[in-house]
Amino acid sequence: YTGSIIATIALAAVGAAALGVANADSLPFDSDLLVLPMLIAAIGVFASIIGTFLVRTKDGATMGSLLWSLRYGIFGAGILVLIGTAAALVVLDMDFRLFWVVLTGLIAGQIIGTSSEVYTSYEFKFTRDISKQAETGPATVIISGLGLGMVSTVIPALVVVIAMWTANSLAGTYGVALAAVGMLSTLGITLATDAYGPVADNAGGIAEQAGLDPVVRERTDALDSLGNTTAATGKGFAIGSAVLTALALMAAYSTVTGVDVFNLTDINVLMGLLLGALMPFLFGALTMQAVGRAANAMVQEVRRQFREISGLLEGTTPADYTRAVDISTQGAMREMVLPGLIAVLAPIVVGVILGAEALGGLLIGSIASGFLLAIMMANAGGAWDNAKKYIEAGNLGGKGSETHAAAVVGDTVGDPFKDTSGPALNILIKLMSIVALVFAPLFL
Repeated sequence: YTGSIIATIALAAVGAAALGVANADSLPFDSDLLVLPMLIAAIGVFASIIGTFLVRTKDGATMGSLLWSLRYGIFGAGILVLIGTAAALVVLDMDFRLFWVVLTGLIAGQIIGTSSEVYTSYEFKFTRDISKQAETGPATVIISGLGLGMVSTVIPALVVVIAMWTANSLAGTYGVALAAVGMLSTLGITLATDAYGPVADNAGGIAEQAGLDPVVRERTDALDSLGNTTAATGKGFAIGSAVLTALALMAAYSTVTGVDVFNLTDINVLMGLLLGALMPFLFGALTMQAVGRAANAMVQEVRRQFREISGLLEGTTPADYTRAVDISTQGAMREMVLPGLIAVLAPIVVGVILGAEALGGLLIGSIASGFLLAIMMANAGGAWDNAKKYIEAGNLGGKGSETHAAAVVGDTVGDPFKDTSGPALNILIKLMSIVALVFAPLFL
């Protein structure tokens, strides 16, 4: 997942540079457009490093204050990126409208991230409502979580539409790609706030297994809950930027193939569009079923060890951890072969059989449905997880209650939503776009 996000900014920068070269009228302007995306990405690295020093917190901090401490670092990095971008435009003597394009990308990223935070943090009403639904059983937890995930797509979709329109009005398709670079320019600190969540989660597990003071577990639980929220924020951010990047690659594909207009009355385009809309659902289903098979294999292994290893239940004999790790690792690699092949081969097959226009429809359909499905899964999964955490914090009966048991079901369902299928979809839409661009000459 981390590698995917890093790849996104590389693809966005390359896409912007390619579009800048393709649409430039003169060589000097051409080379400046080539350099600018790379320069903004480099500025973002240093801005993110400085932004980490702005993150401060205190003992006993609430969830709200912890969230704000992270926001200070992200906002600070964003301001530094804007200052660096303005300086770069002055030095390169470029059109200052490009500054507003970068600002558009930064603002869009922050709004999408904040939207995910509002829908998944138990500091806000939406997640607490799911916790409340747990009082009537797991079915209502699942229903309310799915509903929350669906409605949470509205703000990101509107923000991406407005960002696309603004960037395109200011600088054409190059502007859309540059907005993606701007959105991802603070990737360093954004990714750090996302990646620390599993660290806090594992620290909590170690604290519990080691029998440390309960106050240690309370602190790690607070950080773990914050990590669930920042993970959802990071996933929303990553998915939004992946959409802009995929659109930039789509524009580059259009330039390479010479297909400027995808006519919706063309049956080939419509077939490609429907196939593209199908792809994220098929990909999500395959990854979800893969989790189910791997989990089943792990459960069977645990049961086998309890049956066959004497003293394991009493704690006098250690478990065979190596075997459990092997099952997880081998299952993960084996189960990803089919989804990976589908993502790579689908654009090639559609392009060869139906042509460049149909492939364009495939990309458009996959971007539209993949974006919304990924946001829904990431936010629903994060909300289910934090609904359980809210109850474990001593609310609505607390840990061990029937309410908590119902919330645990939602959390279990939410894990593959937010940790497997959701993040995988932004990889899908980028991979299909880059494969289409690389093999575009075959379809002419």
